Amino acid sequence: MSSARDLAAAPGLSQIADVLAAGGDRLADLLERAEARLVEVVDGYGAALVGHVGDTLAAGGKRLRPMLVFIAAGDAAGEELVSAGVAVELLHMATLVHDDVLDSAQLRRGRPTVYASGGRTAATATGDLLFSRAFSVLAATGRPDAARALSDASSALARGELLQREDAWSQDLVAERYIERCRLKTAELFAAACRLGALLGDPGAAAAGALAAFGERIGLAFQIFDDVLDVAGPAERTGKARGMDLLDGTVTLPLILARRHDPRLAALDIRRAVTTPEAAMEVCDRIAGTGALDEAREVALTYVAAAKERLGTVTGLGERQRSLLVLVADGVVERYA
Repeated sequence: MSSARDLAAAPGLSQIADVLAAGGDRLADLLERAEARLVEVVDGYGAALVGHVGDTLAAGGKRLRPMLVFIAAGDAAGEELVSAGVAVELLHMATLVHDDVLDSAQLRRGRPTVYASGGRTAATATGDLLFSRAFSVLAATGRPDAARALSDASSALARGELLQREDAWSQDLVAERYIERCRLKTAELFAAACRLGALLGDPGAAAAGALAAFGERIGLAFQIFDDVLDVAGPAERTGKARGMDLLDGTVTLPLILARRHDPRLAALDIRRAVTTPEAAMEVCDRIAGTGALDEAREVALTYVAAAKERLGTVTGLGERQRSLLVLVADGVVERYA
């Protein structure tokens, strides 16, 4: 089970340490309670399945989405809030496990995936269990508005995955379609985390829309930076080899932008040309050489700026919480630096 100290040391967003320090005892306590609940809610489903879920929990992560729930809630610290944070993280974990099945991924954060260690059937069942437990935990709060927020995010995730499958290997994918896919697959869950915090915490329903808009923009930036790191990031930092998106046919913003500058990339059929990790890394180097990574980074930065601007419209949120959300936004940028 991860502690607040473990979260601060998690790779990919080291500014979490600053958020935890500024959040004080309340934020640390909520994260500790959420971590304990994550272990509890997946117990009792048979040794094999629980073992796979336990491996997924042990892989840890930044717990960024529960953190957004807790910060967006103001000073509230009740059990409903812990349940919301747990539900959001369970849903996120479920999507990762299912993504690994779809991508036949062997590693996640430098550790063997459930797909690698248990096979397709076990991984699919593990993801399904995590999905079901997410809604079970949130339903226990008796808040239909909260359940609706998570359900909407879950539907968006599925639609985003369908778009990604439809766009696989595309040679003419445009940036607007890519951004919509990112919104559905990633940003909607960030938005739901902030919305849940508002609904179950101090800001209330009146602030839920504005906080969700903040979360959506942060989620878009997060995904763009993640896609940049797939091209540029060293394996010891990302937990996977460069170019894995290219290998499974996922066209992301760096390639879309690079195609505008490099006719050879524009004509490249990645399905036929990128069939080995070595070939993927060669294409990554070519993408980097066009300046597309800096362009993609600038796009992400516009979303971070828009997220911070949206915070100015939130009512019922204290200055301390507002500052913490700004730190989270800055942390999304810092993970790429």
